[in-house]
Amino acid sequence: MMLFVGMTTLFAQQVKTDKIKVNGNCGMCKTRIEKAAASVDGVSKAEWNDETKLLAVSYDPAKTDVKKVSAAVAKAGHDTEAVKAEEKDYKALPACCQYDRKK
Repeated sequence: MMLFVGMTTLFAQQVKTDKIKVNGNCGMCKTRIEKAAASVDGVSKAEWNDETKLLAVSYDPAKTDVKKVSAAVAKAGHDTEAVKAEEKDYKALPACCQYDRKK
């Protein structure tokens, strides 16, 4: 009879990091964008840079992808390079957060 005590097999979780261009203006935008991205199942980290307008997102590709993260951010009112926010979501942003959409 063989007894294995305390033997654990660990599987490395695959994590992918991508950068997504996201329109926004200020610290409130940063908070909203990061919260929206982090709400997507499988996202482990989201950090938006207000100078470069890039959202660095780390996620489990078995659970989500850049398109789903972009859709969540757009739903929060912020255009991404892949998904444009609906007009009603954009208009719901505070005035200081309403970026120039002509670009």
